[in-house]
Formats: sequence, C-alpha cells, structure tokens
Amino acid sequence: MDGWKHGDTLWRLLIALTAAAVLVLILAIGWLLWRDSSAARQEFGVSFVLPTSDASWNPVFDKFQAWPFIYGTLQTSFVALLIAIPVSLGIAIFLAELSPAWLRTPLGWMIELLAAIPSVVYGLWGIFVFLPAVVTPLGDALGQAFGGIPGLGVFFAGLIPQSGSSRLAASLILAIMIVPTIAAVSRDVFLAIPGAQREAAMALGATSWEMIWQVLIPYGLSGILGAVILGLGRALGETMAVTMVIGNSIEGSLSLLRPGYTMSSIIANEFAEAVTELHTQALVEIGLVLFIMTLLLNIVARFLVWRVARRTPQEVRA
Repeated sequence: MDGWKHGDTLWRLLIALTAAAVLVLILAIGWLLWRDSSAARQEFGVSFVLPTSDASWNPVFDKFQAWPFIYGTLQTSFVALLIAIPVSLGIAIFLAELSPAWLRTPLGWMIELLAAIPSVVYGLWGIFVFLPAVVTPLGDALGQAFGGIPGLGVFFAGLIPQSGSSRLAASLILAIMIVPTIAAVSRDVFLAIPGAQREAAMALGATSWEMIWQVLIPYGLSGILGAVILGLGRALGETMAVTMVIGNSIEGSLSLLRPGYTMSSIIANEFAEAVTELHTQALVEIGLVLFIMTLLLNIVARFLVWRVARRTPQEVRA
C-alpha cells in the first residue's frame, strides 16, 4: 500500500510539473516578444495600436502603425465565425441527430479530413479555383446590393479586384478551414448529451426541431462555445492561406471587398526582408499584440463558457 501511495505522489507531482511547464512556456514567449520589441514600443508608444487618421506602414521612413493589420485580423476572423457557426452547427446536428447510421461515420471522417489539409493547399485552391469562381462574382453582387446603403455600405465599398484577392476571400477561406473543428467538437457534444433528455422532450410532445433547439443546444451550449473558441483561435493565427488570398495591401479601407493584411500575414511577408532594427522590432511588436489579443479573447471566452456551464438549460433558454 505504501508503494501505491508513493506512486500516486509521484504521478501528481509529474502532472503538476507538466501544467507548470505550460505556464512557464507562455510566460517565456510573452517575455521574449516584450524584450525584442522594446525599441518599437519606445518609439511609437500606444499610438502603434490605435486607429488614427494617418495610420501607415512605411519601412523606408521607419514609420509603423499596426492598426490596419489589427483591424484586418479581427474583421476576417469574425466574418469567418459568422459564416462558419451556423454551417458547423447544421453539420453537427445532422451527424448527431438526423443522419442514417450508415452515413454518419464516413461523412464524419470526410469532414474531419478537411482539418488535416495543409493551409498552403487551401491557399492554392483559393487562388486558382475559389477566388475566380466564387469570391469575384459574390463580391460584385455584395457591392451592388449593399454598397449604397448608408452605414453598411462602408463595409462593401469599392469594386473587388479582378483576381478576387480581398478580405472577403480571406474570410471565406478561414470559414472553410474552421468549419471542421467546430463541427467535429459540436457533434461530440451532442452525442454526449444523455438520451433521457431527448426522450423527455419527445414525451412532452416536442417535435424533432423543438427538441434540438430548445433542449439539446441549451444543454450543450458550454461545449459549443468551447468549439467556437477553438475555431476562433485558428482563424486569428492562420497565416499561409490568408497571405495567399487576402491581397497583402496596406490600405486603410474598411471594405471587405478590398485587399488587406492580417497581423500574421504581415509578419510572414516582411520578417525575412526587414533591414532596419526598428522594422524588425515593429514586426515583433505586432506578434506581441497578436499574442496578447489571443490570450484576452480566450480568457473572455473561457469565462463565458464557465458562466454558461453553471446555468441550467432552462436558465439559458430564458
């Protein structure tokens, strides 16, 4: 028995050290980014990340301002989420509740396989197939439909480039890339819900739609939010596919139809070509901003998951 006690103590110590190592790694990454961006922080201060009228990125004159890239990252990521969440939930509900047994497994494998495709392949497919066939005509249609609406038109202003390279293209590619993650996790959440919940709802006269909408989704909402967090994390940090389809243009337009940059794509494009120390440190500071932004979003999201997990399905519906 003493031997088992010693084994348990050693196991708990090993697990604690592993958890501590993750915290140390996060702190080490943050400290490295903070140290190697000191000159840029001293030179530009808080204005580096604030939206200003003269926001520019000019390595020739050592003028750097990150707001266009922060905006491009947030815009493409959240538009991708708006598209991916309903599609992913529809896939998850079909696989867990409506799909025939013979179709459920192969279809689930195919959807999960999408997550294994390298991002550079998504980028190549986007350039040669998706952009000319889908993004360009869709961008033209959106511009004509919403471009003249006051307030909303600023997000659909201008003409989409003939190539299709734009923030809209990056958003759609990101949506395709995060659908498998959200769908697979949400499907597992639905499958983990006890069958008694379904039987009770049906016994009270609920239709399949009412059972899914009023019982299963509220019951598994914390798990669905967790799936969305995973998708958002990938969307924020995705580099190669976005770099290949977003157009890589440093312009201050708010329009989805115009080319742009994200924080990860500007780092990927310019880090190897940076000549001056200030240019390099400005790129490192963008990495620091992306690191902090990802941490804050995940902390807020985990807090929301915790709040939802503490509530009953009846409270969530209310």
